[in-house]
Amino acid sequence: MAHKKAGGSTRNGRDSNPKYLGVKCFGGEKVEAGNIIIRQRGTHVHAGTNVGLGRDHTLYALKDGMVLFERKGAKNRSFVSVVEIAETAIAS
Repeated sequence: MAHKKAGGSTRNGRDSNPKYLGVKCFGGEKVEAGNIIIRQRGTHVHAGTNVGLGRDHTLYALKDGMVLFERKGAKNRSFVSVVEIAETAIAS
């Protein structure tokens, strides 16, 4: 009786590490310049004012301020912006 007993174990062991994607700073939170706001694959959320786009589509703050999520444009796309705190205090 020809059996291959432990042959399957050599085909295992290729599970990839988690990539920790998602929103890191939510709307209304204060952020400093350089803080990561969203890690994403593709542009599910687009960069608004004072937000930079990394080469892996990571969105990060370019200035200190408060995170603001909004939908705008003809295609109703999601944008994230960083609004400066002094600017919001004057508007209120």
